[in-house]
Amino acid sequence: MTERALHSVLIANPKGGAGKSTLATNVAGHWASQGARVMLGDIDRQQSARHWLALRSPLLSPISTWDIEPEQPARPPRGTTHVVLDTPAGLRGKRLEAMLKMVDRVLIPVQPSIFDILATGDFLTELAEHKRVAAKRVRIGIVGMRVDTRTRAAQELERFCAGLDLPVLTYLRNSQLYVQAAAHGMTIFDLSRARAQVDREQWQPLIDWLDSP
Repeated sequence: MTERALHSVLIANPKGGAGKSTLATNVAGHWASQGARVMLGDIDRQQSARHWLALRSPLLSPISTWDIEPEQPARPPRGTTHVVLDTPAGLRGKRLEAMLKMVDRVLIPVQPSIFDILATGDFLTELAEHKRVAAKRVRIGIVGMRVDTRTRAAQELERFCAGLDLPVLTYLRNSQLYVQAAAHGMTIFDLSRARAQVDREQWQPLIDWLDSP
């Protein structure tokens, strides 16, 4: 990325299965539904986001991916205003540092299990040591994924988040709508408001954070 997009967010967590691709595709879907020129970039070897884009109907709000030309670095298409970067498990060290130079925000999905919580705690410690994060040039937010607030696991996640000097933007429920929509290259923002009302309400604090200056 040679030019910083108007809004750019990295979706990251070192643990696999945290919900990164679900979060990344739906962030991209939100911005696309607002008429933004969105690129969803996938730096995961599994290329989950790229496969998802291949399923997406041209009748839906457009979301692009990297422009790739022979002997040239991958870059967002010309005119891109919003960039979402999906990342692999285990993103650390110099590769993480390179990604942080491309974005102005980082979203960290966390599931309510002790293994996810411990892995995320270590990752946040590493993040805090990066220059752009320490200088507050990159904003960090946490999203609780697949959370049933009635469970003890959810309470453990809430206690973990309460001890952080970082915003917990929202808790997203374990909804089959995400699975059903993803199977067709869609997001909850491509569904009718009546069908996705509960999930959209859970997203609103996250949307406010993403769209803030």
